Amino acid sequence: MTRLTDYTSYADAQLHASSAGLWELFDGDREHLNIAHECITRHADGSGRAAVRLANADGSDAILSFDTISAGAAQFAHWLDKEGVQPGERIAFMLEPSLPFYVCLFGAMQTGAISVPLFTLFGPDALRLRVGDCNPTILITNAEKAELARSVEGPRVIVADDAFLASLSDLPTTYTPKTKANDMAVFQYTSGTTRELPEAVKHSHRTLVTLMFAALYGTGIRPGDEFFCPSSPAWGHGLWHGTLAPLAMGVTTGTFAGRFDPVRLMKALDDFKITNMSAAATHYRMMKNSGKGGDFQFHFKKLSFTGEPIDPATLDWIDETFKVPACSMYGTTEIGVVLVNYPGAEDFVVKPGSLGKPIPGQKLEVHRLDGSITDPGEIGELMLWRGGGWMTTKDRAKTDEDGYFYHCGRADDVIISAGWTMSAVEIENTMLRHDNVMECGVIGVPDEQRGQVVKAFVVANCAGSDALVKELQDFTRERLAQHEFPRIVEFVDELPKNPAGKVHRKMLRDREAAKAAEAATAWST
Repeated sequence: MTRLTDYTSYADAQLHASSAGLWELFDGDREHLNIAHECITRHADGSGRAAVRLANADGSDAILSFDTISAGAAQFAHWLDKEGVQPGERIAFMLEPSLPFYVCLFGAMQTGAISVPLFTLFGPDALRLRVGDCNPTILITNAEKAELARSVEGPRVIVADDAFLASLSDLPTTYTPKTKANDMAVFQYTSGTTRELPEAVKHSHRTLVTLMFAALYGTGIRPGDEFFCPSSPAWGHGLWHGTLAPLAMGVTTGTFAGRFDPVRLMKALDDFKITNMSAAATHYRMMKNSGKGGDFQFHFKKLSFTGEPIDPATLDWIDETFKVPACSMYGTTEIGVVLVNYPGAEDFVVKPGSLGKPIPGQKLEVHRLDGSITDPGEIGELMLWRGGGWMTTKDRAKTDEDGYFYHCGRADDVIISAGWTMSAVEIENTMLRHDNVMECGVIGVPDEQRGQVVKAFVVANCAGSDALVKELQDFTRERLAQHEFPRIVEFVDELPKNPAGKVHRKMLRDREAAKAAEAATAWST
């Protein structure tokens, strides 16, 4: 029988892709499905075949087999049962990619508990908000983060070290999953929205099935690929596209653990002979800026990226260094991936800077304010047909004569920096807790390496100084996350306000754009 994974062309995707075809890729059905079984257990055949390759920041590698993860996940599932954890309870994980992470993630899913991955660089405020929102029964972390985890009221904290895994060794290494397809499997917090607390997106086990459209046509994963995704599995791209999608196809995936280093990444890509990589735009920029691309051998056949557009200079470097075009895939944690460039499809032309075309079954248009469709080249709001009506993506876009889509900026106050999505409101609210900050307005400003960086305009009750800038930066990232702080701080006497008295961020953005244009004009003359 021909399966969707047997087709690689754009034409075949339009002709054969269907919901029924996706279900044929799995053991489960519309009534009963379990992510852990589909991604791990059914591929554990005793052969020791690799499931995950880990490139650790310290230079070491680790290879985890389907057999090892399957056995450990079953033991952890039995342990949860012994501890009285019931289906529907939340189990949170604040772990780097590692054997404990995968064992706990998939073990919890087997029992019907809901897995909640949390970013390892969260500070106390960011962690407290998310734990308070999802109310996990257990919070699993490592020894380094244990003190921070225990400072948050509510969950029981477990340190998932070698001793903990050893304590599970007497438990059975097989487990029968308890879930139905529509049972909740994962609560995924976006890395930032316009709310103070990014909303948890709730995914059922059957989400894995619809995810496969993005896997087949956004990252181009097929059996036989040697896959790698350096994004953290705490976020949607790293978990769904980088971990669950390839494993569901029985494809070995790879990822990065620890503080990111672009040269270390390139060495891993060389050592593991990776043929297919999906990464954030900033990963590619950092590799380019390292100047070390020529030191390694690459084996790519497919490349994809997400999070933000890639600048033309980096796209040129990718073409020269990797000899394969980087294919954008566009979407959000809330709506999934909807625009792709079909990596590996020889009959699909990848246009530099384009978001590509819709995945099979999705309908998108660019609309004017009155709801009419824009002409090619005309900027409007990107709209997605969902649930019998048009919903906004909160992004501006345009199309060309060939039906390709192009991103033209955000329509709200979300800031995307180095692939991370951050909330202006969340950063402002944190900075306002500092004793010297009276008012604060936060926007994103262009940056050559990161796409955007956070800039804060601060009304202080004392004289501004370099020392105060550093203090405010440290204050913010210690309470939110290591990446979530203002890289630029400007002290001002007052902030523009709207009629309701709120900070007028659009005016701040317009002022910055005007200053940049003036500076560019002065430089050119």
